[in-house]
Amino acid sequence: MRAATRLMQTVNSSMREEFGKRTIHEVVSGEREQIMNVLRDKTDADARKIGVQVLDVRLKRVDFPAEISDSVYRRMDAERKRVANELRASGAADSEKIKADADKQREVILAVAYREAQKTKGEGDAKASALYAAAFGHDPEFYAFYRSLEAYKQSFKNKSDVMVLDPSSAFFKYLKTPSKAGK
Repeated sequence: MRAATRLMQTVNSSMREEFGKRTIHEVVSGEREQIMNVLRDKTDADARKIGVQVLDVRLKRVDFPAEISDSVYRRMDAERKRVANELRASGAADSEKIKADADKQREVILAVAYREAQKTKGEGDAKASALYAAAFGHDPEFYAFYRSLEAYKQSFKNKSDVMVLDPSSAFFKYLKTPSKAGK
């Protein structure tokens, strides 16, 4: 009984000494095998004084006082939150990068579309001008009449439009008798 008590005291004091030299992380994961070897050697050296040989010492579990357990839990919680925040920040950065790339692609597509639209409009205007020129060359009086109708349409687009002109003005040339307009 005394031998068991003495071995228990030797193991406990050696454990406390070894745990005091290391961090909790080292005790729990990294240096467990090394700690067990040191405990075995110290216990064996003390036990030989009473005629006992210790062949092996094993750590089954490590119980920490409540305040240390709370501290460990808070540290673990803080670490998990830090990792989560890093992941969120990384995700937000990736999100911004993707949005910026999409915005860039959108601007390029719109610029290309605008260029093509302007090109098509220019080609259409060129064809329209060619047709107007051909019409004018074929019948100058009809072309003048057509242009006057367009001017009337543009001048009186809204009901609120008002224009004050002399009735004998050239603007009204085609609103008078059509047979006299050409003369």
